[in-house]
Amino acid sequence: MAKAIGMISGGLDSTLAAALLLRQGIEVLGINFYTGFCVTEHHRRLGIPGRDGQACRNEALRAGADLQFEVRMVDIAEEYYDIITSPKYGYGSAANPCIDCRMFMLGKAKQIMEEEGADFVFTGEVIGQRPKSQRRPVIDLIEQKSGLAGRLLRPLSAKLLPMTIPEKDGLVDRERLAGIWGRSRETQFALAKELGITDFPQPAGGCCFLADANFAHKFFDFVGHANGKRITQEDAVLLGTGRHFRLSDTTKLIVGRNEHENRVLQQFAGDRIFLIPAEVMGPSALIEGPADKAVLEQAAAVAARYCDRTGEAAGKVLVRFSCTRTVEGTRQEIILSVKPAEPETLDALRIIPPATTSANAV
Repeated sequence: MAKAIGMISGGLDSTLAAALLLRQGIEVLGINFYTGFCVTEHHRRLGIPGRDGQACRNEALRAGADLQFEVRMVDIAEEYYDIITSPKYGYGSAANPCIDCRMFMLGKAKQIMEEEGADFVFTGEVIGQRPKSQRRPVIDLIEQKSGLAGRLLRPLSAKLLPMTIPEKDGLVDRERLAGIWGRSRETQFALAKELGITDFPQPAGGCCFLADANFAHKFFDFVGHANGKRITQEDAVLLGTGRHFRLSDTTKLIVGRNEHENRVLQQFAGDRIFLIPAEVMGPSALIEGPADKAVLEQAAAVAARYCDRTGEAAGKVLVRFSCTRTVEGTRQEIILSVKPAEPETLDALRIIPPATTSANAV
């Protein structure tokens, strides 16, 4: 029996690719790579519900359970952070290093293929679906650079591509694969119906923080002020959490947008300064970097702008600063009474794309 290693996201395309091979009797081992920048996985791990209010599920594991094949979770975050900060082939529309990303992941898949004694690697890619990494010249380049020349099968577009080694060797029946091209998904929906696949995430879209313009601006701000500091998994979590404000070249403020993000900020407070509203409802906030009294007051004013300001609290908001730094062996905690920052101040400090305002940024 032939054995294939599949890069499985759990989206419709990768699920269909696996199904096309499974119905030929090919053994499939699914691989789901964790990079630290998957939106759904970020929310799932932090307990943040999805749009329907339900707990986020791991779609790759769900696909494996539905089609009855093993899916292995592989954490590549630490290595991936070096890829995204200096991609050889550049970024896409945001901070997404799509070409370098595919080469890196497929290289990892090749290693697993060899370790497992598998015959080839497959993906759910469709020619022409994504402008950066799924154009014909680019997919050829990716295949060569990943070391998978001849052993990378794309079942959904196979009939539009040269025959692979497993097809030539008779391990895969090319006539039972597909020849899909372009961004329309009507053919995939029809194929899913034919194969009895009804449970898949919709809308499809991407699941990568790096492809989001607002996140990308936070990411490039981080890189620009890192002073040689290597991005960590903790940094990645915080970049995907809250509203970010650049207070100085060395100091940044993160303000939670909801109860879940408030808990995340508290969880990662560590040696940072943690802000909590003292007498009104409002967000928690975290200061990264040094902060003197003026910076503390500025941070408090920004956080106060998002507090519930009614009645006597309309003109000022008391914000408690819980500082984890110690003074003569004791934890310091101070109370500051500040006036909420004006919207113009928020717009000037907030880390967002230039064309975005604080009213519609996430």
